[in-house]
Amino acid sequence: MRHQRVINHLGRTNSHRKAMLANMASSLILHKRITTTTAKAKALRTYVEPLITKSKEDSTHSRRMVFSYLKDKQAVAELFREVSPKIAERPGGYTRILKTGNRIGDNAEMCVLELVDYNDNMLGGEAAKAKTTRRKRTTKKKTEAGAENAPKAKTGPGKAKKTEAHKTESAVTEEGDTKE
Repeated sequence: MRHQRVINHLGRTNSHRKAMLANMASSLILHKRITTTTAKAKALRTYVEPLITKSKEDSTHSRRMVFSYLKDKQAVAELFREVSPKIAERPGGYTRILKTGNRIGDNAEMCVLELVDYNDNMLGGEAAKAKTTRRKRTTKKKTEAGAENAPKAKTGPGKAKKTEAHKTESAVTEEGDTKE
């Protein structure tokens, strides 16, 4: 029976699995987003989230503990300098898995694993929601301005001739009055 055996071996030996997870965790920290299979992403999430939690306390001991897992000096430096200040107030859930469909070659279920605070598209969507306001009734000024800008009634061809004739007659009489 497999009671309490929750680790996914991913079809690899222990040393191979640890090396693969360390490499993937380093890539995730350096690039902030990686594309992988869903099974590997779920295994990596349980591997990397405790390391991110350890990075909140910047001490020599926590740096050495994280380095013992990652085995990459640049990734450790990036984690403690860039990532941990951004996630300092977050209580957990530092990664997000976005499923992208199946791979063409072997039909494996693929996904994108990313650090939550580094996705600009998602952050932009939240900022846009915060800026929305409630709609208000139109004011009297807007309706008056709308009436002034409204198109005027069209006149027929006969009416247009009369108005032109009327304009010329009024101009003649005004000129005649001014000359006298």
